Amino acid sequence: MIEVHKNSTRSCKRSLFAICAVILVLVLSTTLAAKEKKQVAATPAPNKGPNPLDVLDYSKIVWPNPPAIARIKFVSQFFGEKRETKQQQKQKQGWMDKLAGATVGDVSPNEKLYFQLVQPYGLAADSKGRIYIADGKVRAIFIYNPETKAVELIKNGVQARLHLLTGLAIDDSDTLFVADSELKHVLIFDKEHKVVGSISQGLVNPGGIAIDSENRFLYVADTGVDQVAVYDADPPYKLLRMIGTRSGKHDLTNKGDFSQPTNLAVDSDGNLFVSDTWNNRIQMFDADGKFIRMWGKAGDGPGYLARPKGIAIDADGHVWVADAMQDRVQVFNNEGQLLIWMGDNGLLPGQFSALAGLAIDKNNRVLTSEQYPGRVQIFRYVTDAEAKLELAERDKLAAEKKSAPAAKQAAQVKPTETTPK
Repeated sequence: MIEVHKNSTRSCKRSLFAICAVILVLVLSTTLAAKEKKQVAATPAPNKGPNPLDVLDYSKIVWPNPPAIARIKFVSQFFGEKRETKQQQKQKQGWMDKLAGATVGDVSPNEKLYFQLVQPYGLAADSKGRIYIADGKVRAIFIYNPETKAVELIKNGVQARLHLLTGLAIDDSDTLFVADSELKHVLIFDKEHKVVGSISQGLVNPGGIAIDSENRFLYVADTGVDQVAVYDADPPYKLLRMIGTRSGKHDLTNKGDFSQPTNLAVDSDGNLFVSDTWNNRIQMFDADGKFIRMWGKAGDGPGYLARPKGIAIDADGHVWVADAMQDRVQVFNNEGQLLIWMGDNGLLPGQFSALAGLAIDKNNRVLTSEQYPGRVQIFRYVTDAEAKLELAERDKLAAEKKSAPAAKQAAQVKPTETTPK
């Protein structure tokens, strides 16, 4: 019995010694790891090369490719509110901290929630250059300032009741028109983002909208009845007429009729352009609603259309069309001739995924919205006048470069001396 007791005591001592040794090793390992981490932080990183995403020069993303004069330039992209980074990240609580009774504070319940784009569609820009984005999933309108990166929100249940937001339009006085497909109306906000009116007469499933500021027309594409409704853009927002034959079966193919018209745009002459989505074509009407022409044919090659949605007009009257199935933007003249196209399916700048909305503001910024993932890309359209000026400057530099060697050679030739007789 005594011998057994002695062995038990020795075993306990050996176990205690082993535990102390393990603790000592862990402490030393932690200390050495911390020192090593500091040394690594102070030592330049090995030559692994820069992160391509950190050094990507967005200014070099242009269409068409050099040496041609660039007509479209990528500027930036927006996914939602930018989360503020904390100066010090809270460290994870280790088992030794628990052993010492240390605690780590919890995240404050009042910590700000950040909103991200989920399913953006309609786009518009106000006189201050701020970009408005309708997101039907978030049930809010994002107001993004690309200069300061500041973000505001017009929220459901705060400024108004908002559900499935689709079309947006802003007139010259910064009055905001918002189409809500689920609530079957168009809300009107003043420049302070307060509701000042609504339109519901004749609407079944309002989608894309457009403003004719000159004639004061508000156009609303109604996919529920395959028509475009025309309203007075000022109170009491009277319904003036309907363009197209009322159907709702989405099977009309005659000129002037539509099958799921989704988006609209108006040029400087008051002409209306309609994305006749299920017919894979664009239709053009004058300010009185008279049919002018149409173009487009189902296909997957440049110039063909496959479910066109977003549509916009640039400063030179070109018609930009967002092709939802092909994930590309195509630019036509108003007679339907293809001028240039860009994009394909992908997540890189200049690529698209579920391309939907399209808008062009007075600063020649081209805005596109994608739904998977939620993203808005910003491009810069180089106008015809700007391209002509750049081409002239390029020709001038080329001429100077060509004439420089001849001038240098002439300056190096010495005149021959003549001796008088």
